[in-house]
Amino acid sequence: MSHEEFPTDNPAVVTVGLPYANGDLHVGHLRGYVTGDTVARALRRVGQQTAFVCGSDMHGTPIAVNAAEEGVSPEDFAMEYHELYAETFPEFNVEFDNYGHTHDEENVKTTREFVRSWIDADYIFEKEIQVAYDPDADQWLPDRLVEGTCPYCGEHARGDECDEGCQRHLEPGEVEDPVSTLTGNPAEYRERDHKFLRLSDFQDYLQEFIDRVEGTDNAKNQPREWIEGELQDLCITRDMDWGIDYPGDEAEELVLYVWVDAPIEYVSSTKQYTERVGADEYDWEAVWTVEDESELTGEDNGEIVHVIGRDIIQHHAVFWPAMLRGAGYNEPRAILATGFVGIDGKALSTSRNRAVWADEYLDEGFHPDLFRYYMIDGSGMETDVDFSWDRFAERVNGELVGNLGNFVYRSLLFAHRNYDGTPDADVSDDVREHIESAIAGFEDALNEYRIRDIGAAAIDVADFGNEYIQHSEPWKLTDDDPERAAQVIRDCVQLTKACAVLMQPVMPGKAAELWAQLDEDGSVDEVALDDALATPPAEFGEPDELFSKIEDDRTDELNEKLQARVEAATEGDGDREASDFDPEGLTDERVSFEDFDDLDMRVGRIEVAEPIEGADDLARLEVDIGVETRQVVAGIKQLHDLDELPGERCILLANMEQAELFGVESNGMVLAAGDEADLLTTHSDAPLGSKVQ
Repeated sequence: MSHEEFPTDNPAVVTVGLPYANGDLHVGHLRGYVTGDTVARALRRVGQQTAFVCGSDMHGTPIAVNAAEEGVSPEDFAMEYHELYAETFPEFNVEFDNYGHTHDEENVKTTREFVRSWIDADYIFEKEIQVAYDPDADQWLPDRLVEGTCPYCGEHARGDECDEGCQRHLEPGEVEDPVSTLTGNPAEYRERDHKFLRLSDFQDYLQEFIDRVEGTDNAKNQPREWIEGELQDLCITRDMDWGIDYPGDEAEELVLYVWVDAPIEYVSSTKQYTERVGADEYDWEAVWTVEDESELTGEDNGEIVHVIGRDIIQHHAVFWPAMLRGAGYNEPRAILATGFVGIDGKALSTSRNRAVWADEYLDEGFHPDLFRYYMIDGSGMETDVDFSWDRFAERVNGELVGNLGNFVYRSLLFAHRNYDGTPDADVSDDVREHIESAIAGFEDALNEYRIRDIGAAAIDVADFGNEYIQHSEPWKLTDDDPERAAQVIRDCVQLTKACAVLMQPVMPGKAAELWAQLDEDGSVDEVALDDALATPPAEFGEPDELFSKIEDDRTDELNEKLQARVEAATEGDGDREASDFDPEGLTDERVSFEDFDDLDMRVGRIEVAEPIEGADDLARLEVDIGVETRQVVAGIKQLHDLDELPGERCILLANMEQAELFGVESNGMVLAAGDEADLLTTHSDAPLGSKVQ
């Protein structure tokens, strides 16, 4: 990659984290795909040759388990969701140049080629490791069939990741106190031979890579803890039938870990695009491959941009660059990691139906571009977005209806009624300079990966236009100063055209509507940024309003529907748990009273709660336990409003071993229940420091 400003002479590819073919899409999923589509469109807007590719992730334990429960093959189960996704994305104007899946012939072939290249280069070794086994079910337990405790931070861990704590990737055998999700009973560890990619061979390279990779701060900073510490080798095989067979010479009863073939689909999908359009139009090899290892970081390599959720940063900033390097492929230029999406100020919960589903949004009749704008312009890319129907209506009514829509409609309507189109006048210097500044700001925002500012570009132009037309009052000038009136409306039509050009990456459907109202030739998707300054057509028809106001009663109706769904999901279980909650089986092992008495649990009060920089889910708490105030790290950042925690009572395990997470010392553990991290407290006001007995 060049690290030059876009556009470069090299072809680019934009990818998005693969959707897992195991359930319906909701607004949390869609944020990443809308962002990736916006980035790809923005690159094309500045003249960068770009392919936008993705595919469905078809392998892994959950798909195999759910397919068995439904009595179908894993392939049929996953393919149904793959086809659903392929139909849903275009309905949100997410238009991939190629959308494949990890089980297709191309990806199976490419994945095996990658692994064989690692074998040939001696990056693969075999090691006997501890693998979870369920004696009751009489089977090995890969990844998501195991739950337990993270060995690094003590939080709940699920299979191959600490999903509620430090977010570390976990190797087989690392989860402590393993429990089988098949039976709910304790699992046991047994010896088993597995294949490993020697990540430690790439540690020096990765330390250099993370210094030059572009993108969001979280994607560049979070991996340093793993890269600069003791880098563990990656187990690349699993004990199951569903997946891509390990391509060794000997007969193996192993398949490749899903995080091997999933990112390789980025390469495979790009290949498929080239096969369809021809290498003269787009050459996948110019993006992904290099002629020799000395050119792996060369200036003439393609520009690879990954858009992902922040929960898979380690996979893309540590595992994937090493996988590419080991196979002699080009490295990513940029990794952009989005924040999460909440619903009405709370964490999105599919089990409680606290989600806005993709088909639900479409069934309500809203234009997809309204959602796209809300996601892109709602906050910075790394920041979490809270989706609520109230805020959605507020943003649509204020920024799209009241600002952008109001300006372009009143401008084109006045121009049509008084001049039949664009007045015969030159654009004023001030307006031309403002459009030029907006173009430069768009380019800067793209090169600095400030995606929110790309979304704001057209809104800012419309805001300027509204002030300009209101100050100039052309309706008062048509009789007294017709030349000045023509000048003002000429400027407004030019600003309207600039809005169409600038808004296209975020709102492509609405940009096309505005382009058509201007009676412009061709497609707004194919014009360059500089076309914002090209003269609009001399004639165009009467315009329609681009956006419609969302009335209060409509918002109330949407809120009632969402609330009814959430209540239905929790009906019969009060405030405790969702009705579909399936508690883990009880352990057969008992502890003595003496062991319990060794636990020093104290009543405390949270005095300070603040996020830990660079950590997605961790918060730093200061807890007053009567005799002293303890600093504690807790994985509750996404599950609680930290501003509301000070003053809340809690139970603190005071004699927990000290640990350090993201450079912050943790001296105790706050106790919580369930996936929502419901903080434990006392029924009455026991004095701070009281021991729990």
